[in-house]
Amino acid sequence: MKNIFSILLLVVFCSVSAQNFKPYQFYDKKGKEIKTEKLIKELAEYDVVFFGENHNNSINHWLQLKITEALFEKKNGQLILGAEMFERDNQIQLDQYLNGKFDAKTLKDSARLWNNYATDYKPLVDFAKDKKLKFIATNVPRKYASQTSKEGLESLNRLSAKEKTYIAQLPIKVTLETPGYPEMKKMMGDHADEMKVMNFVSAQAIKDATMAESILKNFQSGKTFIHYNGNYHSKEYGGIYWYIKQKNPNLKMAVISVFESEDPELKVPAKDYIPTDFNLVIPEDMTKTY
Repeated sequence: MKNIFSILLLVVFCSVSAQNFKPYQFYDKKGKEIKTEKLIKELAEYDVVFFGENHNNSINHWLQLKITEALFEKKNGQLILGAEMFERDNQIQLDQYLNGKFDAKTLKDSARLWNNYATDYKPLVDFAKDKKLKFIATNVPRKYASQTSKEGLESLNRLSAKEKTYIAQLPIKVTLETPGYPEMKKMMGDHADEMKVMNFVSAQAIKDATMAESILKNFQSGKTFIHYNGNYHSKEYGGIYWYIKQKNPNLKMAVISVFESEDPELKVPAKDYIPTDFNLVIPEDMTKTY
């Protein structure tokens, strides 16, 4: 009887331990699993790395920090950081914090920080501060994106010379040939007014074009510029990636795209999976930060 009980305990233990709760899995472009050590080695060879994210996914943000720390070591500190979450007209405030002239509260009071800044982006900013790295506020001030959505790209011509320094050089090319933009048009519905559709797409384009220009202006040869942005801004090699390619096709760029999966083994999703250079699959039920 005692032996039977021991066997039953062993069976139960084995069945429980067999459960594999994977927090994440990276894949290469061909769908092959790639270990983080090899990922870091390969990323170090690129001029620009786009690390896509789902804004509220905690493991996504943790990996951004860990990959950045490892890349810093691999590149002997030859890194530049930049993010969608900071707007160009807040660069001075961000620099003041990085230089130690602002404390965290002063930065919060003087810059337009995202609601999840403290949990999701402050660790990256503090890493840059500690290692004395540049951190570039790449995005367009949101009021200009909002204006474009309501009044169209042409309305930006009315801005002052100072205001125009916060957006990509005009005119900004907007085309539905850019990956991701046809999907945006589809979101508006078949019966949407054509002008409203293009204004909606143009509002996205002004963000992508401005972030692309910000990266190009601050990129330095021999360094890797790692940029954190919503997955939509670089997935399928569209968005920011596409705009940089129009200006400098010789830059070596990599995109890390992110996908959520219900599969506990985090296999490559069978549906809506269009891979880029590297692809991060994370649990759909991972803890959200908001």
